[in-house]
This record gives sequence, C-alpha cells and structure tokens, in this order.
Amino acid sequence: MGENAATKNHDNHQVFDVSLGIPSKGGSECFDDDGRIKRTGTLWTASAHIITAVIGSGVLSLAWAIAQLGWIAGPAVMFLFSLVTCYTSSLLTDCYRTGDPVSGKRNYTYMDAVRSILGGYKVKACGLIQYLNLCGISVGYTIAASVSMMAIKRSNCFHESGGKNPCHMSSTPYMIMFGVTEILLSQIPDFDQIWWLSIVAAVMSFTYSGIGLGLGIAKVAATGTFKGSLTGISVGTETQAQKIWRSFQALGDIAFAYSYSIVLIEIQDTVKSPPAEAKTMKKATKLSIAITTAFYMLCGCMGYASFGDFAPGNLLTGFGFYNPFWLLDVANAAIVIHLVGAYQVFCQPIFAFIEKWATQRWAESNFITKEFKIPIPGYHPYKLNLFRLVWRTAFVILTTVISMLIPFFNDVMGIMGAFGFWPLTVYFPLEMYIQQKKILKWSTRWICLKMLSMACLLITIVAGAGSIAGVMLDLKVYKPFKTTY
Repeated sequence: MGENAATKNHDNHQVFDVSLGIPSKGGSECFDDDGRIKRTGTLWTASAHIITAVIGSGVLSLAWAIAQLGWIAGPAVMFLFSLVTCYTSSLLTDCYRTGDPVSGKRNYTYMDAVRSILGGYKVKACGLIQYLNLCGISVGYTIAASVSMMAIKRSNCFHESGGKNPCHMSSTPYMIMFGVTEILLSQIPDFDQIWWLSIVAAVMSFTYSGIGLGLGIAKVAATGTFKGSLTGISVGTETQAQKIWRSFQALGDIAFAYSYSIVLIEIQDTVKSPPAEAKTMKKATKLSIAITTAFYMLCGCMGYASFGDFAPGNLLTGFGFYNPFWLLDVANAAIVIHLVGAYQVFCQPIFAFIEKWATQRWAESNFITKEFKIPIPGYHPYKLNLFRLVWRTAFVILTTVISMLIPFFNDVMGIMGAFGFWPLTVYFPLEMYIQQKKILKWSTRWICLKMLSMACLLITIVAGAGSIAGVMLDLKVYKPFKTTY
C-alpha cells in the first residue's frame, strides 16, 4: 500500500489500526516509535478506564448472588474471582508487546496479541468470542440503564401515591432514550478521546455503590440484625432445583462483575511509554481490582445482611429500599451516567475493528475513508466520517432492539459473565503467557496454569447453564414490547 493511502488510514484510526506500511517517525514529540500518534495515558487514566469497565452494573446483583450462595461461599467465591482476574490480567499485560517487554512489537488490540503470539485458528476463535461478548455487554448495559431510569420514575410515582399505585411501566421508551444518547457519544472517534467520559463514569460508579452501601448499613443499624445464613437461601423458600440453578447463575453474575480483560489490551494501548506499558498497567490492574473488590464485598455483603433471602436482583432498583426516595433517584441517575460511559469503553474496540477492516478492504472508497472537518468554536475541528456515522448508529440501534426483546437483568448479566470469563479472562491470557515465556510442557508451572484454566472452564459451564435456565423461565411469561414492570 502506498504512503498516501497508509497515511490516510492512519489519520482515520489513530488508536487501534495495525501498521499498514506507515513510515516510522522516530519517536518524535508528536509520534511514537512506530509512527502512530503519541499516547498520553497514565496510571490514573488507565485505572479510571478499568474501574469504569469493572464496577459496572454487575455490582448491583452481588447481594442477590451472595443470597444464593450464603455467607461462606458468597464472599469466598467473590474473593477467588478477584484473585484469578488480577493474576490473569497481570499475565495479559505482558502480552502487549511481542518479545521484548520494552521495545518489542506493540499489539494494539486483544486480537492482535493472540494473532502475534498464538496464531492459527485461535485468532478467529478469540475474535468471535471477544466481539460477541462485547456486543452482549452492550445489550446488558442498555437493559441495566433502562431499569435504573424506570426506578427513578417508579420511586417518584410510589412516593406520590403513598405506596398505593403499583406504578407499572414499559422499559422500551427508556431503552430508546439510552440508545439515542449512545448514538451521539459513539461518534467520538477513538478510545484515547473518551478518557474524560471514563473518569466521570468511574466517579458515578463510586457514587451509586457508596449509596447502596450506606443504605445497607443504615438498614442493618435500624433492625440491629444481620440477616442471611451460612448456606444461602434455604430449600422451601425455593425448590431444590431452583436453588442449584440460581447458585450456578450467581457464579455467572460474579464473573460478569469482573469482566474487563476483553478490553485490557485496548486500555493498555492508551498508556504512554516510558516507563514500559506493562509496568504501568500492572499497577493500574492491582489498584483497580483492590478498590473494586473492597466495594463489591461491602455492597454485596451489606445488601445480603439487609435483606437476607429476599435480597433483590438489582440492589437499587428492586425496591428493597424505598426511602429516602430522592437518594435512590441520585443513585439511579449515577448508574445511568456510569453506564453511558461504560458502554463506550466496551464498544470502542468493536467500532475500531470493523472500521479497520473496512478501510483495508475498500481503501479507495471516499465513503469509508474521507473525513469532513466540522469547525467547533474554541476546540479542534470535529472529523466527520460517513461510514463511522452510519455503522456506529446501526450498531447502537441493533443492540437497543435486542435489549427490548430480552430485558432480563440478572439472567443476561449471568450469561455474559459465563460466556466471556473462561476464554477471555483465563484461557487466552494463560496460553499467550505460556507461549511468550516458553514455559516447558509438563513442568510444574505449566501443570498449575493448565489446572487453573480447567477449573475456570468448569465454573463457566455451570454458570452458563444456570443463567440460560433462568432466561428460559423468564421467556415463558414475557411478551416482547408488551410486558410491564
């Protein structure tokens, strides 16, 4: 490909595009050593991206998950997931560069890392799983945002009627509102340009998690008792079969609460160097997971202590808390703002992948590659690309329609967590690490890593089965676009 076409591609895709014959700029003030725009990310922006991705709506289902597992297994499983995620994420950061951790070839995306280290059919398998999972997460976040928007409306309605009006409503208009907002924000071209959105979203995640925690503490203080049992919901409150399936689903919900590895490499690609990107990212990973695990433990445990066997599927929208209603409104508004940002963090890799592929396939098409500069007073001109406008809008519309068809918060969270946890958080990071570090087959370390992978595969299978069973039960009574809540 000629220099002009390569430069054009580079201009359109500053963050994720692989090298397409771009001449090296020698690591100048404006460009990195591989000729791409210089990165400006730091430990703090990377941590904000991770916290935005990790402390998602999954935190709201943790009280329900612990209720299924009980005081012993619930916190233990959560702590185990945090350790596994922290460990495998640390290994994954070493895969950002192939070969030398300082000067080796950069892998701009998760899929690039798999391609350069593992290769073969595993690249296509990784791409399929990663992008399907990202699409699923975008659906889950659309559902969660609509649930929180309905909760604001319902809490006010409930307050005004003195608890007499059941305040049933449809989630469809709220999903459409969320979708329109995401269509606008999706026109932000690249990952490195949404750092401000991640910081706002991270602040919002702490806001609503803190409110949920505070309400839980207040409820426990008011009643003077810690509810719940060592083994979770007892048989009798639900059948033996329901107990098993919901316990499996709880594993999926907890796994979903830690699912961010699928965008770790993309986040790492925003971090400036020196120091080595892996060094910064390891610190960001440990810091972020330590903070989020502390929040998860507090929110999940206090939620279970407050409600016991009757812990709602969504702590702030399940109407476990009714007052103060204005505080619940603040918490749910914070959830919506957070999910607006988190949606972008997870969707930017999909956007970049399709746009890179289209640019390579139709390099001479003006519709694909041409940009129109739109002046913005007091700021840099916005570069409008028609393909980006059409494709990203179509994607958001599609995820919004799917959300309207299956608006089941807990079950969708569980399926997404189960589907993505083993392959993306465990299997590929471990396999790449084994290959990159040339760990001998049948050595003690090799056996330990393989055993960890197999154990996580088993958890994924049972969690997926439980969540799918939950969706099947929901679909028996649900009518698309008609059911109200």
